[in-house]
Amino acid sequence: MTGMTFYMTKYRSVGALALGLMCSVAFLGAQPASAGTLFDFLRSNKLAQSPGRQAQQQALPGVAMPMATSPAQEAMAAPSEPKPLPKVTGPTYYTYKADGLRLVSTARFADPVVTGAVTAEPSEVGLAPSPSDGLGQRRTMSEARVMAPDDIAKALETYYGDGAPLLWVAGEQVTDKARAAIDVLNAAADVGLDPRDYAVSLPTEPADPADAEGRARGLMQFELDLSARMLAYVQDTVRGRVDPNRISGYHDFKRKTVNLAGVMKVASASPDIAAYLNSRSPSSPQFAALKAELAKLRAEQGEGAQPISITLTGALKPGGTSDQLPNIVAAIARSGSADLKAAHATTLATATAAQDYTPEIVDLVEAFQKERGLKPDGVIGQATVRALIGHSDGAKQQKLIVAMEQARWLPNDLGSRYVFINQPAFMVYYHNNNREELSMRTVVGSKAHQTFFFEDEIQTVEFNPFWGVPQSIIINEMLPKLRADPGYLDRMGYEVAVNGQAVSSSSVNWYGSTNAISVRQPPSGDNALGELKILFPNSHAIYMHDTPQKSFFKKDMRALSHGCVRLSDPRAMAAAVLGTSVDDVAKQIAAGKNKAVAVPQKIPVYVAYFTAWPNKNDKVEYFDDVYGRDDYVVKAFEATTRAREQS
Repeated sequence: MTGMTFYMTKYRSVGALALGLMCSVAFLGAQPASAGTLFDFLRSNKLAQSPGRQAQQQALPGVAMPMATSPAQEAMAAPSEPKPLPKVTGPTYYTYKADGLRLVSTARFADPVVTGAVTAEPSEVGLAPSPSDGLGQRRTMSEARVMAPDDIAKALETYYGDGAPLLWVAGEQVTDKARAAIDVLNAAADVGLDPRDYAVSLPTEPADPADAEGRARGLMQFELDLSARMLAYVQDTVRGRVDPNRISGYHDFKRKTVNLAGVMKVASASPDIAAYLNSRSPSSPQFAALKAELAKLRAEQGEGAQPISITLTGALKPGGTSDQLPNIVAAIARSGSADLKAAHATTLATATAAQDYTPEIVDLVEAFQKERGLKPDGVIGQATVRALIGHSDGAKQQKLIVAMEQARWLPNDLGSRYVFINQPAFMVYYHNNNREELSMRTVVGSKAHQTFFFEDEIQTVEFNPFWGVPQSIIINEMLPKLRADPGYLDRMGYEVAVNGQAVSSSSVNWYGSTNAISVRQPPSGDNALGELKILFPNSHAIYMHDTPQKSFFKKDMRALSHGCVRLSDPRAMAAAVLGTSVDDVAKQIAAGKNKAVAVPQKIPVYVAYFTAWPNKNDKVEYFDDVYGRDDYVVKAFEATTRAREQS
């Protein structure tokens, strides 16, 4: 959803309004866009000066007239130049605000009536709780000072306020269980988290060995500190360190909730706390692949693995020669998939010193290009070089950490059947029966008209669709033409209606209010949405669709639309989600009628943004951050760590 503000004029002001995201390239009359709500805009004051023009406006549809004024008032209000055209702008990126901390209320933790332990829910774990400790030691809990986010503070207050057993201290000793938990927290980097967020210091010995009270205070402070950090760790592993909706208006997620009270009970009862804590990280194969890749890169960094360098002047074409070919072959051997390396094993083994760009090496390069979503033409240009050498190891690690965070925003199990759109890859994938059955190139929103990051469910395929022109395109792109040529839409074959009644474009005063005006393009060979669209109703009015602009799919950088997702093979995707054949889809299109067909079963669709993501062979691929979103996630990490350091 995009938003806009219309600025004050002589007659009225118009506030910020919600807008359906545009879905086409900035080209009047023939580009895909989502349907959107029409907004008011103001006519220019220069036109308002003319009584003749006002009289004409009264007879035209869609015109909101100002209150009558005297000639003197009009003269005073007359500007020297017309007001600028209104504009619709998109969502913004925010300065991230992390959760604040508060002091945990420990007054009830030392209640002398506390005698027993609380057993975990049988549904959560069938284990015996830890034994409770003596009351004398617990009385010092009221002196402990712990800062935590409100939900964690409440969980601590409930658990210890109800007299539940200590988790990490027995007698006057820190338990092995506590040390095992600390080991997991210290290794948080292994799952893409920051160990600083969960750091806990062991209690120090009092200066006076006989100071039993001082020793008790240190132990109880440690007990609460570790519980608070353990809860933060579990919460972060499940739902992520940051709230994506605070990053930008382009993020749209219902943040997961974690039963922190249940976590405390299970942790208390668990005989293997490390296993329990490790189990709370996502268990999806995608997350496992990201985790393994991060471990591999860090191991290679520790071993001093040398990066591969490729320096080319211009493009290397088949039949050419270059002393960089050995490096090119080595890069494919390092980063290509197992299937690719198996299919071209002979070339990889024999071309390690080659300088002639032979057909065999061309075949190898083309296979690599195809695997990375590039144009498989064998021409080694800068896009192919970037894919070959990729990003630095440091940049890759950051991409992996961001990807692991974002994976936590999605369901742990994406489902056995789903559609996954990865915007930085400019690709869409259809999975069925837990395997990828279909993939194709996409065009996504440009940087000025970014595609959102969210999840939804596919519900409908519409054949021979109408295109309801969004207000964003009417105002930003059509309005200048319409003010100069009101009959423009008539000649282009668009349908214009005022309050649901069809009118000609030329009869509308495009200097007036358009709140009652709708514009749509009928189904045709020139329709901006092409033959079909695949709908998953959402507040951003984003969907997948066909397009008459097939040439865009030949480009490597395909962030070119106004937000919707264009498909290179829409018939195949429609057949997949409908559970039918491409031939049946072709028949529906050939009928020439606008028709909506519900999918037999709603299918999850993830309109995602990952600059690192595993392919179907579990090989992690890296992509350019086309919108610069990773940087905002990293800034959110930093803000979160700063906020937590207050404790």
